[in-house]
Amino acid sequence: MTAVTEPARTRAPVLQVTGVRKSYGPVEALRGVDLDVAPGEVAALVGDNGAGKSTLVKILAGSVRADEGHFEFDGHPVRLGNPSASAALGIATVYQDLGLCENLDVVANLFLGRENAAGPLPGPLRRLREPRMQQLAQQTLDGLSIRIPSLTAQVATLSGGQRQAVAVGRAVLWGSRLALLDEPTAALGVEQTAQVLRMIRDLAARGLSILVISHSLPDVFAVADRIWVLRLGTNAGVFDRRRTTPEEVVSAITGGTTLRGAM
Repeated sequence: MTAVTEPARTRAPVLQVTGVRKSYGPVEALRGVDLDVAPGEVAALVGDNGAGKSTLVKILAGSVRADEGHFEFDGHPVRLGNPSASAALGIATVYQDLGLCENLDVVANLFLGRENAAGPLPGPLRRLREPRMQQLAQQTLDGLSIRIPSLTAQVATLSGGQRQAVAVGRAVLWGSRLALLDEPTAALGVEQTAQVLRMIRDLAARGLSILVISHSLPDVFAVADRIWVLRLGTNAGVFDRRRTTPEEVVSAITGGTTLRGAM
């Protein structure tokens, strides 16, 4: 089987990581992993259970510290030692559980921890600029492909696809450059999955870089530009989605062959 090389790109990556290693005691979760994501690209990270996907995402999100590795953002060396450092760079992570407060409405979830408030009282007694918050929330959600019935609706009343839109909308609202989406279509129906995939492509078209972590190859092939495969903590291939097949990706995932491409 012929190795699949990644397509030629003229823009420098938003994120580039090289030689990432992470061990938990005697267990090597990552063994010299490389990955990069270009501006406005949808990259997919796939692999079997135990391949190292979750560990790599947690490192990028800043919740786990790598033992070794070099990280660059916009071509500049950076440290990803904690969630605040990743967020300050413009990396937003939407985990599978979404991290939403179901008893709060859509606006409150979008602005949670970053409420738009004004004087005259200091601290928690400040008055919220609710009209401004609702305006910003509506503008953000209008740019997504999924309709939200009401900004005052509790998140608990929304569909799975609508909840995903709120979680992703939070990243868009705060000017993130790179969104890490962990299993964004898990447990969604056919129609909701299609809506979320359309939202991902629309966001990429607007310039947001996206790294999708997914077990669903049909969803990956529907949205990804490139597909990175991890196997047993190492790179097993990087594929141009337009020049490969699901069978070749599955072969790399299972160890049938190792397609290094431009690694």
